[in-house]
Amino acid sequence: MTPSRVSAAAVVCLALSASAALRAAQHEVKTPYYRVDLTADGANLQSLSVDSLGHGQFRPSALFPPRTPAAEIHPHSGWSFKFSPKSFAIRSEYRKGMPPTAMTLRFDPQQTHATLLGLVDGGQTSLPAVLHLPDQGSLRIEASSRTGWRLDAHRNAREYVEVVFPAATQANPAIVYSLTVVAIYPQLLGIDTDPRYDGFRRSYLNIFQVQAEDGVLANHSASDPCALTMHMYSQVARFAPPLANGLSAMDLIRMSLDRYLAGFVSYAMPGYKMFDGDPNYVTGYETASLDTYPSLLTAAIDYVTTTHDMQWLKQNYKGLRGWTEKMLSTDTTGDGLLKYAASGNSGSWSLTPVGTVKVRPANWWDAAGFGYEDAYSNALAYHALEGMTELARQAGEDGDAERYRQRARKLHDAFLPAFLDPATGVLAGWRSQDGKLHDYYFPWVTGAAVVYGLIPPETGNAMYDRLLKKMKEVGFTNFELGLPGNLIPIRREDYADSNPRWGGSSKEDGSEGFQSYENGGATASFAFYTVAALYKLGRVADGDRILFPILKSVNAGAFEGKGNNGMTYDWKAWDGTPHGYEGFLSDNFMVLAAAMYRPKAANGTQ
Repeated sequence: MTPSRVSAAAVVCLALSASAALRAAQHEVKTPYYRVDLTADGANLQSLSVDSLGHGQFRPSALFPPRTPAAEIHPHSGWSFKFSPKSFAIRSEYRKGMPPTAMTLRFDPQQTHATLLGLVDGGQTSLPAVLHLPDQGSLRIEASSRTGWRLDAHRNAREYVEVVFPAATQANPAIVYSLTVVAIYPQLLGIDTDPRYDGFRRSYLNIFQVQAEDGVLANHSASDPCALTMHMYSQVARFAPPLANGLSAMDLIRMSLDRYLAGFVSYAMPGYKMFDGDPNYVTGYETASLDTYPSLLTAAIDYVTTTHDMQWLKQNYKGLRGWTEKMLSTDTTGDGLLKYAASGNSGSWSLTPVGTVKVRPANWWDAAGFGYEDAYSNALAYHALEGMTELARQAGEDGDAERYRQRARKLHDAFLPAFLDPATGVLAGWRSQDGKLHDYYFPWVTGAAVVYGLIPPETGNAMYDRLLKKMKEVGFTNFELGLPGNLIPIRREDYADSNPRWGGSSKEDGSEGFQSYENGGATASFAFYTVAALYKLGRVADGDRILFPILKSVNAGAFEGKGNNGMTYDWKAWDGTPHGYEGFLSDNFMVLAAAMYRPKAANGTQ
């Protein structure tokens, strides 16, 4: 359902409350839910912080000060504010003889990666929308006026994100924008009184970051879109309650899918050029990564399954079929497994600087040497084939449905024999074209296979016995950092970068780069698969030992920001030293959906 652009019924109460300790006359307004400072003339926001849980725990202001000095702002600009305990209203009135001047809020990514969540067309976002401030909370924005309004949103690489509130005009002489502090999260038994879930409640929307110009979900609102992460967004959107009247998280999934179905190209697809660097930088994919089409298909399946939007399915089934056929076409030997163009053979990666690599590794872990038969991409593809079997039936394409069912069964039967490493008893990351298994104890690979139903519970439990034992042996115990992608160093011959900053190594055993970035660095990204798998296997205590420390870090904002070494906290060494680069990587927050896999009987317990 497309949201209306105006919601007059949602205009907030404008009465000041003495009990809320409001001090508007002094240009500071503070309640348990938000804190703002106004410019000297009271016509713009100087600072803004929110706490959607109402604990009065405020982080530094998310805003840059207005570009126009207060002394240069006309005292009768037509903008004014009124406040109540959980909301405030921004009013614009047309003044004859004065040109309408929009109010622009510029958000500082060093403080928080603000994003405007709503339906986007040409950089303009329809109202109602949600302004989400990661690790602080959300402001639901609605408007009352004579005609509909949309907000402009812009980004400047990683320097700032702007949200522009249009001013009243002669044709539309008064607009009231209402901003209400909200915490939007799925309800689970007992979590509202369980402080372990505070990060879950405040930050459930963290994974949704809209890059406004393109109207797609991205790493963050001023970063790159990645088609291979679409299923991460939809996994969280499956459980999200409505964002606003007529606006859901699944609307954001549909909006992004519509762009991709129309031909939009992102990272992990051929020809994509990053917007925030060298214009000649091509991201190194001559073919789509092996997980790109499975991810897009899974997002589409989640969208249709959750919304029951049969009209969208019928309109787009041809495009979904096209993605499915591209995915299946990579099985060049007919054994049922998807295959990547790069061999994945040890020593096959050209250890050249980033930007000159013509083919990146097979999946999201694009510095580790995944190639040819990639266990994770095949697990995701199996899940996508099962879903496409059902969507084909619903679309009346019974022939496709039967063929996809058969292909799913063939992949299922080939999976465990292909990837089980008899030497370790866990799944290898990939089997290269020369037949060699490459196993570095990847916890998330086994997790994906368990979550998507490719290995039976008895086998999955045996594998996690070994993985958790290995984790203890190598000394990783601080789950507040997330989880390492691999528990032992990836050898130089199996890594696609030679720079230790990115996990590379001049040593053959890979130890020089170990614990940095994708060579054993700790991150919450992909921790979802381990935690959800443990819960699915009934290992609640094991899952809790990982999930709740991660939620503690989410609540503290420990997965964003920059350290003293100039690197960021989206990746860390095992001692907590930051080794990331995004500053905020939305993929970290797929792990929040793992809480939805926790057995209901365990909720409400400490």
